[in-house]
Amino acid sequence: MTVAVRVIPCLDVDDGRVVKGVNFQNLRDAGDPVELAARYDKEGADELTFLDVTASSSGRSTMIDVVKRTADQIFIPLTVGGGIRTVDDVDTMLRAGADKVSVNTAAIARPDVLAEMSRRFGSQCIVLSVDARTVPEGSPPTPSGWEVTTHGGREGTGIDAVEWARRGQDLGVGEILLNSMDADGTKQGFDLRMLKAVRAAVHVPVIASGGAGAVDDFAPAVQAGADAVLAASVFHFGELTIPEVKAAMSADGIIVRTERDTEARI
Repeated sequence: MTVAVRVIPCLDVDDGRVVKGVNFQNLRDAGDPVELAARYDKEGADELTFLDVTASSSGRSTMIDVVKRTADQIFIPLTVGGGIRTVDDVDTMLRAGADKVSVNTAAIARPDVLAEMSRRFGSQCIVLSVDARTVPEGSPPTPSGWEVTTHGGREGTGIDAVEWARRGQDLGVGEILLNSMDADGTKQGFDLRMLKAVRAAVHVPVIASGGAGAVDDFAPAVQAGADAVLAASVFHFGELTIPEVKAAMSADGIIVRTERDTEARI
């Protein structure tokens, strides 16, 4: 049976508000996370991703109260990331209502934490977030030409992005959230080359993130190997709707969940 491609709005949250910028810079307010979550649930989103975009850089924990209130408003899976550092943090987020957690900075600091999380909660609960960018000029090259970044894309690691995705899979994660820092917020389309490279390296689901700007951007990401497509500002500011994105993908022969399918799940 062919699995339907998921459409996932991403709520980037800073200090309790949804924000969005370009390349994680010049953030502007996009609304209340609880209100947006409820709206996307009604519009037919397949999942939601909630990322505290400054939790790692400022040393704060993800805002648990916002996670709880968001989880109370939706009937679709919720992934929470930002400031997830330990097995206990995962436990806290799952108890607050998350279905999955996304891990980035902590895994780079100590990769074995991914295996510990997966063993305790199951691989289906653990998502490795890979914020990748083209290796800057003058920096040591990586085999693929992309490197992993941390702290909202502000700090390079020198770790090859494709190899890191493969290692995350080997450590037991159930999904890869692949975010192109070069494309993030630019609305110029997903990084198809990077998607293809990661798809060739792993067999777990890959979520494409960064660069969505038009309904025609989503099908190419799926054709490049994405199992799910994620976007933020185009949904938050009303430039695109989830039904429009699904209709465009369906017209390209991609299987998506319909409104009827969503009602059946609920």
